[in-house]
Amino acid sequence: MHLNNISGGVLAGDRLALDVTVQPGAMAQITTTGATRLYRHRAGARDSEQSTTFSVGENARLEYLPDPLIPYAGSRHTQRTRIRLDSGASLFWWEVLAPGRKAHGESFAFERLRIESEVRTQSRPLLREDFLLEPAKRPLGVTARMLQYSYVASLYVCQEGKPAAFWRNLEDALNAEAAQHTRSGETMWGASTLVSDGVIVRGLSTSNRFIPAALVHFWRLGRRALTGEDPVPPRKIY
Repeated sequence: MHLNNISGGVLAGDRLALDVTVQPGAMAQITTTGATRLYRHRAGARDSEQSTTFSVGENARLEYLPDPLIPYAGSRHTQRTRIRLDSGASLFWWEVLAPGRKAHGESFAFERLRIESEVRTQSRPLLREDFLLEPAKRPLGVTARMLQYSYVASLYVCQEGKPAAFWRNLEDALNAEAAQHTRSGETMWGASTLVSDGVIVRGLSTSNRFIPAALVHFWRLGRRALTGEDPVPPRKIY
């Protein structure tokens, strides 16, 4: 399924909501037709918001593969994503955050971007992230944050019920792959297990051109480990 916002982007004051239920035993791959563009804030308007909720049933599988999030200069936005996994459910989810329209000289020129993410099973949270980016107050291009890198990419691979040893082995395999895609000064990658039932791969890059192919390689490793099958990328990914 391809999601399409016919307005071409997210405007100040927009309130967008997506609620998806993947029934027990079903498999769903959801992507977008293009990047999510966050337009400049308008005086007097509320910040834009996008809330996404996924419920993945018993032994079901969700692959959520959106295109990058691009915050334009002057934009203010909050993105919330909540994912719940039932017994035996699997998740493959990636996200890419761009610094803005770099070709227009808009790197980190947005006003405010808040991203809240949660993945949980029936019994416990696997992942909770809540970060607020305000480049004018806390510049991102410093040693304590992103150095010379400007893109952030994440891949989450989860399945309720797998033992801890499985995830440690997958972490090792993903880190070996990460070493192959890391090039000093251009892009860097690393993987880490979650508290249980999952692993995260995260990357920093100076350009989006280094990201899509690497994400597909990591996705392939995770999918083979969880399902014994190769992934089927959306036709727009080469």
